Amino acid sequence: MRMKIGFIKPNYPFEKRVALFPEQVKRIVNECVVECGFGVNLGFTDEEYEKNGARICQRSEIFRECDVIFSLKLVQPSDYDLIRVGQIIAGWTHPTGSGRKFMEIQAIPKSLVIIDFDNIYPSVYYKTKSFQIPFIKPNFIWENSYIAGKAAVLHAILTYGKMPDSNTKIAILSAGNVAQGAFDVLAKFNPKIRLFNRRTMPLFYETIGEYDIIVSGVEMDTNGKHLLTFEQQKLIKRGCLVIDAAADAGNTFEGLEYTNIGEPIVEKEGGLYYCVNNAPSILFRESSETASIAFEKVFYNRDINDFLGLIKYER
Repeated sequence: MRMKIGFIKPNYPFEKRVALFPEQVKRIVNECVVECGFGVNLGFTDEEYEKNGARICQRSEIFRECDVIFSLKLVQPSDYDLIRVGQIIAGWTHPTGSGRKFMEIQAIPKSLVIIDFDNIYPSVYYKTKSFQIPFIKPNFIWENSYIAGKAAVLHAILTYGKMPDSNTKIAILSAGNVAQGAFDVLAKFNPKIRLFNRRTMPLFYETIGEYDIIVSGVEMDTNGKHLLTFEQQKLIKRGCLVIDAAADAGNTFEGLEYTNIGEPIVEKEGGLYYCVNNAPSILFRESSETASIAFEKVFYNRDINDFLGLIKYER
């Protein structure tokens, strides 16, 4: 069944990315309804989207007439009254993380179908159940994670106010895409970098007080366990810049809450902590291009029944 996808501007705080460029519209078989001013942050006009086949509508109209709403980041409370029962909401919805409250007060009561394009395991959520999407490869948008690592480190350092140098001791936790992006930026300053993975974490714990910068690219996969507990964080050097580049708030570093692009660093137990969960928006032009290409391949041209079929016995 052909989808009518309504593309709304993310109103998540400090979010500038969009995941649909005008030239993509003419390659999409599904109908594209785009919010007025959708591409303004990237310099795209409504006329450019229209010329390629999109229909331009007000935000309220999109919620009213489109069965599928694509919002790159989590839909905010200002839109809750617009969401219709049974609607499909797609994007980086994070149902078990930053989107948990949205699930509780909107998705479950309104029987919404939530398509979460998690960077590792994209899944469909319906009420209290989730179903991994078999036709989307895990880590399909790894470039966004890489950009997250780069952006988080750049933003944190600039906010901190001092560039690393050859005397700066840095620990990078994990060897995944986020950590690789962080490493590529930090290595340019010629600091003393040590990389730690799950197997070598005991060595990190032994030397935790030595580092000037600690970067985590870890997303914890065990409920209730933390990479650094409150007690372990007390061992961090005073003034150490701790960058949770994977933005796994409260899980990787016990007690750490999300910060935001406007106020990205908080002081905690003597350390300075960064945990922005839309850091790629710092590099919004680069990350918008990456996201738009990835989502065109896996979503924009799909039949909606491909997704609804995963939950057909639940509805």
